[in-house]
Amino acid sequence: MSQVLEMIFKNEGQKNFKISLNDPKSGLTGTEVKAVMDTVIAKNVFATNGGDVVEAAQARIINKDITELELV
Repeated sequence: MSQVLEMIFKNEGQKNFKISLNDPKSGLTGTEVKAVMDTVIAKNVFATNGGDVVEAAQARIINKDITELELV
């Protein structure tokens, strides 16, 4: 099973800005992710069309099941 960590921010225009990371470490906590998101905001790492990233809105881990199909 594959996993993706999504970190969703709000920019100055109140639009969502999403960062997705494949295969996050096992046992990742909300506190750890929030600390990273706060660092991204404080260091002004990303520029968006709607202005600077200003708020950590949501974080989630998405589980993906991948089934390979045999082509006959």
